[in-house]
Amino acid sequence: MQAVKSLTAAALLRTLMALAYLTVSPAAPAQDTSYPPVYLAGSGNLALDHHIQSLLERALEGQNNLVLISDEQAAQANDGPIVTLGPGAFSRIRQINREAPVLALLVEPDFLEGFARRSSGHISGIYHGATLLRQALIGKAILPQATRIALMATSGTAEVYDELIDQLQAYQLEARLFVVDGDKQLIPTLNRALSYGDFLLAAPDNTIYNPRTIKHVLLTAYRRNRIVIGPSQAYVKAGSLASGYAPFPAMVEMAEDYLKSFFESGEFPRPGYPPQFRVEINEQVARSLNIPLATPEQIIRNVELRLKEHGGQVDE
Repeated sequence: MQAVKSLTAAALLRTLMALAYLTVSPAAPAQDTSYPPVYLAGSGNLALDHHIQSLLERALEGQNNLVLISDEQAAQANDGPIVTLGPGAFSRIRQINREAPVLALLVEPDFLEGFARRSSGHISGIYHGATLLRQALIGKAILPQATRIALMATSGTAEVYDELIDQLQAYQLEARLFVVDGDKQLIPTLNRALSYGDFLLAAPDNTIYNPRTIKHVLLTAYRRNRIVIGPSQAYVKAGSLASGYAPFPAMVEMAEDYLKSFFESGEFPRPGYPPQFRVEINEQVARSLNIPLATPEQIIRNVELRLKEHGGQVDE
């Protein structure tokens, strides 16, 4: 009888110890540790975040675990790279965890290039617009008679056009840069630019093209019977005639390659544009200016043919 009581007491003690362990050490969610993690910091747009997450999960299947993380979790994420969606997510992650390698999606060069230059290999990105050369050739496809392109920048952002100006010579196009010195000079400088160019090519330069100025730029161009190409889909909706952009699947495919390179070498390639692009068109603006339009697919084929004829030269 005493032996039975001893066994019962021992069993009870073991049960209590097990319960105590479970209380202080809750089981973590099951996770496959055979693949290194890739973390994802969303933009806050739930539909967009879910779409990109689904594309990334399919792309990384069998290679990496994709883990959606909160800002608090990102502070401790030191065992894998973080993919950020949009400039807001990138900025948050950089403030929270400056040691984490970051691959930025849905950003433009004027936002990311400084970070990438200072942290080469550690910070990179996939741009969601189109190269300036492609944007220029989109304008040429829409206006086949065009030979001159107007460009605007501040003295601090003028270098963004340097490579493009050299490249255009091979396509029988020339460009002139008009420098804006202060807000009061924007419209006078724009008028000079529109007098020169067959169309205005807008780069993703937030100092010139931003929500505060774009209405004035587009209305001035419209009154001068000139079109604006670029800098993004959002500005096409506002009144630019057309803009190239990178489709989501192409961005994710390139991101997969960048992540693979990171896990192989410990570094990301330089930021860049996906090789595929699409064209957004504002048909209402085209009708208002009496400009006949080809389909977006025809414009893309025209641009790709011109690039192929010149060895596929594209700007970074």
